[in-house]
Amino acid sequence: MFESYLGDSILARAIANKKIKLKFYNPRDYAKDARKTVDDRPYGGGPGMVMMAEPILRAVKATKTEKKKRKVIIFSPGGTEFTNAYGDNLFKKKITDVILICGRYEGIDGRVKKILRAEDVSIGNYVLTGGELPAMIVVDVMARRIPGVLGKHASVEENRIASHETYTRPPELFFNKKKYKVPSVLLSGDHKKIDEWRAER
Repeated sequence: MFESYLGDSILARAIANKKIKLKFYNPRDYAKDARKTVDDRPYGGGPGMVMMAEPILRAVKATKTEKKKRKVIIFSPGGTEFTNAYGDNLFKKKITDVILICGRYEGIDGRVKKILRAEDVSIGNYVLTGGELPAMIVVDVMARRIPGVLGKHASVEENRIASHETYTRPPELFFNKKKYKVPSVLLSGDHKKIDEWRAER
């Protein structure tokens, strides 16, 4: 699932230039039975299956990360919202290893969170099929904060006044017999007014 996203553009260069390093651990590789079972029926009844604790715990143990330098995240729709501020806080704490546990089915055995002192994190108020998409989002958000990943560190929008509304050449665009102009303030050369315009947006 991750190959195409990590194998292209900015993240691919960041990996090639050793700015970031990613390693994948499949819980099935750490299951003890012949069928490589990683899920079972939930206690208390109900639909679906729950990911078992032991294969996940063994997978995390195989990472050989230092507990004091790592952060363990379990993706859950009911978790702490992942924001730019959350990502910045990880950097301030000098966390060098972030372990992202991607759940599936009805979720993960609750003992995993307790044993690993993990934090439930959500990328939004909705439910997804699994934790893979949230993991890709976290990797993207965190990677672009590392100096050298974006080329110019000034490219990090969070570190400057940036607008969601942007324009480029030509200054006048003709489409379907109508003319669309770039806002005149952006062509003025007055950086103070340009910053004010961007801040409003």
